[in-house]
Amino acid sequence: MKLHLHNISLPLRHAFTISQGTTTVQENLLVELSEGGLSGFGEGASSHAYKAFTADTMRADLEAARARIESERLDDPAALWDRLLPALGHNRFALCALDEAAHDLWGKKLGQPVWKLWGLELRHLPLSNYTIGIDTIETMVMKMREFDGWPIYKIKLGTRDDVAIVRELRRHTTATFRVDANCAWTAEQTLATAPELKALGVEFIEQPLPAGEWAGMKRVFAGCALPVIADESCLVEDDVPRCAGHFHGINIKLTKAGGLTPARRMIRRARELGLKVMVGCMAESTVGISAIGQLLPLLDYVDMDGAVLIAKDVASGVRLEKGRAVFPKENGNGVTLLEKSE
Repeated sequence: MKLHLHNISLPLRHAFTISQGTTTVQENLLVELSEGGLSGFGEGASSHAYKAFTADTMRADLEAARARIESERLDDPAALWDRLLPALGHNRFALCALDEAAHDLWGKKLGQPVWKLWGLELRHLPLSNYTIGIDTIETMVMKMREFDGWPIYKIKLGTRDDVAIVRELRRHTTATFRVDANCAWTAEQTLATAPELKALGVEFIEQPLPAGEWAGMKRVFAGCALPVIADESCLVEDDVPRCAGHFHGINIKLTKAGGLTPARRMIRRARELGLKVMVGCMAESTVGISAIGQLLPLLDYVDMDGAVLIAKDVASGVRLEKGRAVFPKENGNGVTLLEKSE
């Protein structure tokens, strides 16, 4: 295999704000693995919350492992992930991009979509939400109306006006709501706010408390009027067992977990523990979103609107039509790159 790295800048449709910061241009890294005239693509997305993992640090760590990567043969992507973990386990964002690219190339070599190679069927797939970042209430209403007709909206919260935001948005749609506090609330605030949110048609609350507040989450889990889903509390495989008894489900981010390989293991473990399973995205192109698409038959919920949030994409592949995933004819993860940057 040959390794090629491409820095990409993804301008967002609107400034995207969560409780941890604001993004206007997303700086990500694309990984391309090529062999025999075929190329597979994966994406590592940067994040305000994980400042050590940027496009530059991902590139540097992959360059350091280049000789090891290019000496490998692509048989089974999961086995390749295990072999490369010692070299890249310290940077799961870079490992994610490489693992996505390996799956894409693997499927293209075998002439099948990855979901089919896993023995899955595209039936009864969950619908994706569209995410509305924190802003003035008027602007948040405008953002929702811009994508009118979606079945589910995820509302980023963590302000002094959280309930007022949801109440005003509810005036403009009958869609299902999900809310994500991104660690901004206390246990008392969560327990007090949840009944109001439930009355406003909210389905669940994502990561209300900071990641380390397990005692507080146990109280929330026991007394909350709405289900609670872990995000920042569930980054990698070892985090899944601890979420049982503290959350009703987990939200897996491929970038944080290290790719499709650990995500599938996390899904299996969550099912064993009776946890609901969601996969979420960062602000990323269709490259990363198409990887998430391969997991859809395994999920209860999905947040894969990252490519909808950007103003200009760099690839085609799995796309959304008002929350419904539409799969391409291309094999692997379905990715075709439209342009390359170095």
